[in-house]
Amino acid sequence: MSNCNLCPRQCGADRENGKSGICGVSGKNMLAARAALHFWEEPCISGEKGSGTVFFSGCPLRCVYCQNYQIASTEVGMEISEERLKDIFLELQEKGAHNINLVTPTHYTPEIIRAIGKAKERGLRLPVVYNCSGYEKVETLKTLKGIVDIYLTDFKYMEKETAVRYSKAPDYPEIARAALKEMMDQTGEAKFDENGIMQSGVIVRHLLLPGHVRNARAVVKYVYETYGNQLYLSLMNQYTPLPQVKKEFPELDRRVTEREYQRLISYALELGIENAFIQDGKTAEESFIPMFDYEGIRS
Repeated sequence: MSNCNLCPRQCGADRENGKSGICGVSGKNMLAARAALHFWEEPCISGEKGSGTVFFSGCPLRCVYCQNYQIASTEVGMEISEERLKDIFLELQEKGAHNINLVTPTHYTPEIIRAIGKAKERGLRLPVVYNCSGYEKVETLKTLKGIVDIYLTDFKYMEKETAVRYSKAPDYPEIARAALKEMMDQTGEAKFDENGIMQSGVIVRHLLLPGHVRNARAVVKYVYETYGNQLYLSLMNQYTPLPQVKKEFPELDRRVTEREYQRLISYALELGIENAFIQDGKTAEESFIPMFDYEGIRS
């Protein structure tokens, strides 16, 4: 951590000695804001019992419209050790979770790997879900082979200019393509248990942004033409405009219309996509942003 290059930003921050990277975190411990059963993921992840979800603070991508901006900006986050994280995993298993779901884990990858190893020695047997932005360094993903069972990854942009405007990441499309290939190489075709709960595989999420159907269609086209029905797509209409976009990004200061979302779904059907999750119209009116109140974090 004295020269951190875990993510594609490769900022080289001396996190070990208190210097923050682009992800916003420093120090030898992790920051987390919530660890609880979560019911708002895709049905094959949340199931009936819930996904054992750990929300980490900090983020290397820092999208302007971030739905979890409180934790992405490290405005909220409690310091935890590897030992505490190991215990959290086991506590979530005891609560009946279908899996261990790591949200925005990239910048804590080494610590997470060690915590999972310790938890498995103590009896952890659940599938591990790596829930990320898609902006992942292949070399870092390779360290997760045999540890992560499911990649629940965003694929935000195929348009470079959109990636620049909203995430200051002109290389996002190429990075996401390479990362997805590594994820697929590790997991292969999706597998489920007798109850329909995913045990291994990849789900590619795309959050439709208002006014950006063209970008969404390009993402869907690339993913399907490259991987077919080996993976699952999750096409989401739940974008929520938050106060931080109102002034500088007014085009994002509204919800996605039903017509925009239907255009995307129709396009996916035209392509022949069979393995996909879609959301009904009422979903856009709901909030999928949990309370970051440190539930499950304190020992």
